[in-house]
Amino acid sequence: MSHPQTRDTINIEDATILVNDACAGDQYLMRLQAPLTAAEAKPGSFIHLACDASLLMRRPMSIMLTDPAAGWIDILYKAHGQGTKLLAQRQPGETINLLGPIGTPFKLQDYRKQTLLIGGGVGIPPMIFLAEHIKNTARHIRPFVIMGSEVPFPFTPKPSQLLIAGMPEGTIACMPLLEDWHIPCRLTSLQGYAGCYEGYVTDLARHWLDSLDEAARAELEVFCCGPTAMLIAVAKLAKQYDLPCQVSMEEYMACAVSGCAGCVVRVETDSGPVMQRVCVDGPVFDANAVFP
Repeated sequence: MSHPQTRDTINIEDATILVNDACAGDQYLMRLQAPLTAAEAKPGSFIHLACDASLLMRRPMSIMLTDPAAGWIDILYKAHGQGTKLLAQRQPGETINLLGPIGTPFKLQDYRKQTLLIGGGVGIPPMIFLAEHIKNTARHIRPFVIMGSEVPFPFTPKPSQLLIAGMPEGTIACMPLLEDWHIPCRLTSLQGYAGCYEGYVTDLARHWLDSLDEAARAELEVFCCGPTAMLIAVAKLAKQYDLPCQVSMEEYMACAVSGCAGCVVRVETDSGPVMQRVCVDGPVFDANAVFP
């Protein structure tokens, strides 16, 4: 194994695969022994992973969980393209090279009294990382997490024992990990999964927001990660309720370290629109700046 190096604040690290477990829907949970990345990662950070020696291009992967003391990070991915299908074949004990952590994270402090976290599909992992961070650093805040998926969830949903006012009847499915953390969570899908809300994440979020009084909504902020269409819908919803909202963007990336400018998006600033790079200026942006 080569010695880890550092490129500015981004580590170049040979990580050891500890776990690469298959989950439902061709999804995989991979745990990597990557102490430098684990020590510096923040909610919203991602890694750029060399999936296989036969592939030149790396793949960006959101970080789902870290244990800085033990030195590991978890990623969750779906095997749907050449790179991720090769990644799914990798075995515990093998070495894999990564760059990380990369990117501007979600806000890390000074939260409002209530936070709504919305994750869709591959946008679920950053919401888990953020929920854990809020739980550990802002103990007076109990985030509410809504997750949506049109393929089976990469965990076995279970009925929640944590009551949430304003939930439609029968909407009781949750993620067991968040339940164990005493973080309220509800699941949505159009696939008829038991206990899930039948609709989009924004439909359930609107249902819940409408159950709050004006004073409660004034103390609320939104965080979101998922497909672009979902981000646009969540940004629109937040604007309708006059809620601060941060979104984590998804873009194809070549270098992921600001060298190629292949992942630029238009961002509105006080001095006018500018083109910014999702890899380092993001992936987290103010929703109003990218979806005005």
